[in-house]
Amino acid sequence: MPSVRQLAGQLAVNQNTILKVYNQLCQEKILQIERGSGTFVAAEARRGRTAERKEVVAAPLREAAAAAVQLDMGLPELQEILAEQYEAMAKQEQKVRSEPL
Repeated sequence: MPSVRQLAGQLAVNQNTILKVYNQLCQEKILQIERGSGTFVAAEARRGRTAERKEVVAAPLREAAAAAVQLDMGLPELQEILAEQYEAMAKQEQKVRSEPL
């Protein structure tokens, strides 16, 4: 993370405002300040974000898995469908990102 002074300069706000935000994020265990080394995203925050992302994806996959079981579909077939859908979405996203604004 940028230093308090750097971020305050970039955002054109008072350094105390940045310091308050950094301290609040430290209390919430999102940031970790290491005196002399800098400010870093806390390892707990990274793990939490990964867990949240996994849950967002897992919820609809549970529904798909339940449907596959009810339809007596095997795991390889379900994986194939997921891979096809993923590839189609990834191509679409890549196309959108490459279009000029």
